[in-house]
Amino acid sequence: MATADPANLVGCCGLYCNACGIRQEKIKIAVNNLRGIIAHYGFDKMMPELAKWEPSLKHYTEFDQVMNGLVKLFGDCPGCLQGGGDPSCKVRECVKKKGFRTCAECDEAATCEPLTPYRKGYKGLAPALQNIKQSGIGRYAREMQKKVGKGYSYLKESE
Repeated sequence: MATADPANLVGCCGLYCNACGIRQEKIKIAVNNLRGIIAHYGFDKMMPELAKWEPSLKHYTEFDQVMNGLVKLFGDCPGCLQGGGDPSCKVRECVKKKGFRTCAECDEAATCEPLTPYRKGYKGLAPALQNIKQSGIGRYAREMQKKVGKGYSYLKESE
């Protein structure tokens, strides 16, 4: 997950990729933990028998395939600028079209339609864009990397 320049992990929207639960491999870790527990107790081998007591367990094979899909889709995100995230991200498309590095350079960021879900989902987005605008992307990235080093994650914003 490390990179030589933390600024390379600031997405077009202004979010810091290393603060993202997907980039932090939270899904991959959770799936691997669950699989480890299931295997430790041998539940994966007992599913047909266990399904007699809990009918939903007859779908274990499909569930295992879903876990594979989650890890495949969300297991290793390289970050926004390296092709990670939503392949059809409207924010990334807009920023590139306007010739910007981030939305912090755009005068319409506060009301931008493609940014709406990010503003709603990440309380710190508006201050982040302001920080980038005032202090520069490098300083913002270094500040965010320090926070991440102390355990910060965007997932914790919803707790």
